[in-house]
Amino acid sequence: MIEVEKIVKAYGDHLVLNEIDVQLPKGKLIAFIGSNGAGKSTLLSIIGRTLQKDQGEIRIDDIELSKWKSQELAKRLAILKQSNHIMIRLTIEDLVAFGRFPHSKGHLTPHDKQKIDEAIEYMGLQSLKKSYLDELSGGQRQMAYIAMVIAQDSDYIFLDEPLNNLDMKHSVQIMKILKKLVKEMNKTILVVIHDINYVSYYSDYIIALKNGRIIAEGDNKDIMNPTILKQVYDIDMDIREVNGKRICVYYE
Repeated sequence: MIEVEKIVKAYGDHLVLNEIDVQLPKGKLIAFIGSNGAGKSTLLSIIGRTLQKDQGEIRIDDIELSKWKSQELAKRLAILKQSNHIMIRLTIEDLVAFGRFPHSKGHLTPHDKQKIDEAIEYMGLQSLKKSYLDELSGGQRQMAYIAMVIAQDSDYIFLDEPLNNLDMKHSVQIMKILKKLVKEMNKTILVVIHDINYVSYYSDYIIALKNGRIIAEGDNKDIMNPTILKQVYDIDMDIREVNGKRICVYYE
């Protein structure tokens, strides 16, 4: 379990996170929601130790975050940021191999190569594995980066807006795969998503932020209601059942 206590982050006089307390359950697809500037990506980055907190504590499996050695933490936690552009020319296979670095230190074993192949297959990229990243569509590139994270084989996976600028086809493919990772491999996936209907359809647990505070959290069915969503987004939402799933219809 990941436990967050009294986390504070500020830039000058601007308080981005204001004493955040939350416990993140294991084995679930956890979505962070909220308007721009709510603190979602900042919180994800702090938990992933890619951004320094100002105050508070974070414990991963009962060990304070600062106590983890980087090498060991990378075996437990993988994070994919929004800006994931690599300047050197790589094939999908080369990129995914980077995910094994915490285990291999650059010397790939047969086991590492098996994990790389499995991750590429999981994302349905076998036919493209020798293709260069700059030859791919945006959706294919994003799927390759997620394959790299899968190859890292960590218990926790953090994804910051993985659907950003993707078409519907690739967005749905990625969300289905994330759901599958939770169900089949018991991964705990933390994801920042703006589209509330992807959240509603695929997530298990939702954490809603506003102005640097958590204003609601809980199981999907508890958070997906008009009153809570109005508090989060400041707009009215009509929630309708479609094939057993809740779909939000929103308007000004």
